[in-house]
Amino acid sequence: MRLSCQQEDLHRGLSAVSRAIPARSTLPITQHVLLEAEGDSITLSATDAETIAITYRITASIDEPGSITMPSRLLADFVGTLPHELINMTLAERSRQVSLSCARNTASIGGMDPDDFPPIPSVQGADAINIDAARLRAAIAQTVFAAATDDSRPVLTGVHFQFKDGTLRLAAADGFRLSVHTMEIDSQVDRAAIVPARALGELGRLLVEASEGQVAITFNLAGTQVQFDVGHARLIANLIQGSFPNYDQLIPANYNTRTEVAVAEFMRETRIASIFARDGSGIVRIIGTPGEGSTPGRLVITARADEVGDNEGIMDALVEGAESKIAFNGRYLTDVLNVIDTDRVAIETTSPSSPGVLRPVGNDRFVHVVMPMFVQW
Repeated sequence: MRLSCQQEDLHRGLSAVSRAIPARSTLPITQHVLLEAEGDSITLSATDAETIAITYRITASIDEPGSITMPSRLLADFVGTLPHELINMTLAERSRQVSLSCARNTASIGGMDPDDFPPIPSVQGADAINIDAARLRAAIAQTVFAAATDDSRPVLTGVHFQFKDGTLRLAAADGFRLSVHTMEIDSQVDRAAIVPARALGELGRLLVEASEGQVAITFNLAGTQVQFDVGHARLIANLIQGSFPNYDQLIPANYNTRTEVAVAEFMRETRIASIFARDGSGIVRIIGTPGEGSTPGRLVITARADEVGDNEGIMDALVEGAESKIAFNGRYLTDVLNVIDTDRVAIETTSPSSPGVLRPVGNDRFVHVVMPMFVQW
């Protein structure tokens, strides 16, 4: 194998696929990245051999085709520190030692037999579902953070995809909060699947590069795998088997108080309150008070820790309905405010013990439900 490619291209590809590599593994070769040189490109592949696989293609000048696996961390760290110049790679026949050179830097890195690399699945199924990459990335960002991180209920560690009647609905829940994003798509397919949140987190990063293109989603015939193809990169994930909870019944149909505030100001006051809430179980209290006459309504955000101190922040707000009191986990609030893409947000509440609902003002595609924390008022 003998080839040359640009440093920035190889660095970008290695950064993308290396995120599929597991932190720990009993299979040493999964700590490697597979390089396959053929035609006018290099295909980089990495997998944890269980849940996720990523392939990434970069352009290159191939003098002699070939393949080899190389230690991902060593290769990525070395390439990442090289100057933005041409990298030359050479692998002698029947050798596993790769020679690299770039400007005045040279290295020799030992690889492993590519035939021992876990096979990257080829997902063959029905026609691909094509979705605008930027819209899918926004939907992932607004849902994936709400998925569970522990394995006590495996279905909650994924994001539920529901294709139906020309729409795609993504939903994630961890037992304390629920995020739902709905978008229209040019497909009438009817199916549901649970995609691992970890895989979608990596897909979101890949979609940044394809923000003006399309992503093709393909499910295999057995309903066990899904492939997201963005052209130069593909991500394959094993689907989570099981029944996702009926989350529609978790979204309150009515509310007693609707409070509308500026997202940036709400985020700032929540972050301030969260500093004090660290020593108070993370509890942030919110009180919405309607205005009277020419006096505007207001939203008061407080937090206190008995042995440390307390704080209070006051914001102007449009408050419809009765005065409301509710307490949330401060981190849950900042998580959702980080992904709201409008200037203002509405908080819908019923009682201190009922779930609160956050909706971006002017965007009915996204809804977020947060369970309250029980406090003494």
